[in-house]
Amino acid sequence: QVQLEESGGGLVQPGGSLRLSCTASGDTSTLYLFGWYRQALGKERELLATVTIYGATYYTDSVKGRFTISRDNPNHTTYLQMDNLQPEDTAVYYCHSVPRSLATDYWGRGTQVTVSS
Repeated sequence: QVQLEESGGGLVQPGGSLRLSCTASGDTSTLYLFGWYRQALGKERELLATVTIYGATYYTDSVKGRFTISRDNPNHTTYLQMDNLQPEDTAVYYCHSVPRSLATDYWGRGTQVTVSS
């Protein structure tokens, strides 16, 4: 079993930055793919970015050039650096992970990011 815990959310002004962290615990040796999603109020959860344990990354067009995903394998932590945040980035941000087997997936509880002046 794997547990994911996000941290780093909060209130930031437009144009500001935040770095989210997601730390995995439990049977972390099985994990292969890590991602960040967000869900704004009244909207569906959307994928933002993914990174593999080998460092290969993927970004959706909505965050490409503003957000950076990275991975610290020894510390089982995935980061999402978010720059030039805008009010439309306000949402609950979730960490997600998939093992090599693809037999299941894991979600964190989420961390709130609010962009407002």
